[in-house]
Amino acid sequence: MQVHYNIDQLPRFKNAVITIGTFDGVHMGHRQIIDKLKQEAAANDGETVIITFHPHPRKVVSSAILGIRLINTLHERILLLDKLGIDHLVVVPFTDMFANQSAEEYIRDFLVAKFNPHTIIIGYDHRFGRDRLGDYRLLEKLAATYSYKLKEIPKHILNDISISSTNIREAILHADTETANELLGYHFFFTGKVVHGDKLGRELGYPTANLAIEDEEKILPGNGIYAVYADVMELVSANGVPQLPETPALKGMMSIGFRPTVNGTKRVIEVNLFEFNEDIYDRYVTVYIKKYLRDEVKFESLAHLVQQIDQDKLDSLAVL
Repeated sequence: MQVHYNIDQLPRFKNAVITIGTFDGVHMGHRQIIDKLKQEAAANDGETVIITFHPHPRKVVSSAILGIRLINTLHERILLLDKLGIDHLVVVPFTDMFANQSAEEYIRDFLVAKFNPHTIIIGYDHRFGRDRLGDYRLLEKLAATYSYKLKEIPKHILNDISISSTNIREAILHADTETANELLGYHFFFTGKVVHGDKLGRELGYPTANLAIEDEEKILPGNGIYAVYADVMELVSANGVPQLPETPALKGMMSIGFRPTVNGTKRVIEVNLFEFNEDIYDRYVTVYIKKYLRDEVKFESLAHLVQQIDQDKLDSLAVL
C-alpha cells in the first residue's frame, strides 16, 4: 500500500475506486466496505483508494475535542489497512481552510481534480463541505457532470459500523477484551515508549517496562491485570507504513492502574515481559491484549502482592 500525505503530489490513479472515512478501528464492519471497494476495483481494472483525515475532523470543526478517544492512532490505521491489501491511502490534512470549502468545491477541486474517480463508494449519510451541506444527493446530481459512478453503502452496514465502534470503545474501557477483540477481528493493541519508573518491579523479582503513551487520543483499557503479547521495536517507517512484526515475539502480563498496594497516585502502565531482560529504555513496546485477568487490588503487604503476581504469571501463560 502506498501512503500519500501531500494531496498536491498525488499520482494519476488508474480507474480509482474511492471511499472516504475515518476507519477508526478498521474493524469487522469496516471490512465490508473494504471488500466492496476491492470488488469494484477488480471489476473495473482499477485501484483502491481510501481517503482519510488527520487530525480527526471533530478537532477542527467542534469545540468538544476532549471527548475524542480513538481506537487506532493514525499509524495503527495505516498498518491495519496495509494488511487488507489497499492500493493507496491518502491522509488529508484536515484544516479550517479545507473544512470551509463549499460542497461544490469539495467535489470539483478535491475529489475530481485530485482523484479523477471512476467510482465513489459512500454512505447515504456522508456530509462534507462548509456547514456540512454536501451529501449523497449532491454527489449523485453531479455524477454525470464529472463522469464518475456512485455506489451507496447500505444503511444497515453503516449502522453496524457505528454500533460496533461504540461497543468496541466501551468494551476496551471496561476491560471486556474478549468482546473488543471479537468485534475488531484482531487483538487490540497500543504502543508506548519505555520510560524510567521507581524500579519497584525489579525489587519484587518482576521487572517491568513502564510505558508512556504519546498519543493522548488513543483509547486505553480499563484498570486491571492482563495477559498480553508484546514486541519491542524502533518506530520506523518504510513508504509511510509503520513497521510492526507480523506476529508478536514475546509473552507477558500487564498492569494498568494506580498501584494501590504502594499507595500510588498516578495511573501507570507496566508490562512484565517473560524470559526477557534487555535494557529497552527509550525504545517502544507494542502490546497486544489477549485477556483480562483480574482487577487491581490493594494487598496487605508486598509479600502478598508477589504471591498474586506469581499466580498472574501462571494465569497469563495458560492463555497465551
